[in-house]
Amino acid sequence: MMIAETTRLLLEEAATKDAHFFLRLMNSGTWLEHIGNRGIGTEELATAYINNSLKASYSKNGYGLFKMTLKASQTPIGICGFVKRDYLEHPDIGFALLPAYEGQGYAFEAAMETMKYGSEVLGLAPIFGITPNENTRSKKLLSKIGLQEVDEILPPGEDKKVLLFSS
Repeated sequence: MMIAETTRLLLEEAATKDAHFFLRLMNSGTWLEHIGNRGIGTEELATAYINNSLKASYSKNGYGLFKMTLKASQTPIGICGFVKRDYLEHPDIGFALLPAYEGQGYAFEAAMETMKYGSEVLGLAPIFGITPNENTRSKKLLSKIGLQEVDEILPPGEDKKVLLFSS
């Protein structure tokens, strides 16, 4: 299902046919460095992730992480959307790109449209963002889309604090 469209991108719900893309994304160097290893090592596990995490969130919350696709070539390049974490009162925006597409403004374009969708269509307020302090690109993007750093929190089960941003 299509969620939003920008000049260069389509944001849509993930489908099981996207398993190969999610396998690549979740095992990319940037994902592993900043998000962590989720143990998705096969297309079957990627399919299970799509069904049990992404699709489950769409059904339960009315939102989730959406596939980011280049309009011109129909190539999936990343994800952007909202995550509802048990330890946060409000959903947070998340994003990730395949390394070949980083630094070209795609994440900003998708995140701006996602923020608009979140506030205007879903009625989310405030919208949070979290990132490790050392992820300078993520901190910069969260600020650029209008979120401000408000706290440093320790997620349950983690040994490292993350920065909390809020709209």
